[in-house]
Amino acid sequence: MKKLVVLLVEDNKEDAFLVREALEEQSFVTNFFHVENGAEAIKFLKKEEPYQKVETPTIILMDLNMPIMDGHEALQKIKSVPKWKHIPIIILTTSTRKDDILKSYKEQSSSYIVKPDDIFQLDDIAETLKHYWTNTIQLP
Repeated sequence: MKKLVVLLVEDNKEDAFLVREALEEQSFVTNFFHVENGAEAIKFLKKEEPYQKVETPTIILMDLNMPIMDGHEALQKIKSVPKWKHIPIIILTTSTRKDDILKSYKEQSSSYIVKPDDIFQLDDIAETLKHYWTNTIQLP
């Protein structure tokens, strides 16, 4: 099974903790990184201070509703840079708004997942991510 380097872009520390726990339970993540907004995600990908020695993520999980730079703006910026364009970005957000879903796909997100209300559903999502991103498809 392939192992992934995951970057989570999430401003809610509790949600970030729960996502990390769910992913680590599935044992398919070699390295997990967390930043709290889109601006930090861009700094991370550029390997700017303090991220000079981090690995480029295999996939990015990104919330939409964040301070400083929201997920839509970060998604547009990431997908506009040729060396990052191939990185799958999975939107993981509370928004069920049709406009957000459509806009995310237009901005080239790979998937759109609504955050569940319960931890067991989050575990199911982590298991689905594991099977899809490590067994079903080929990543560059």
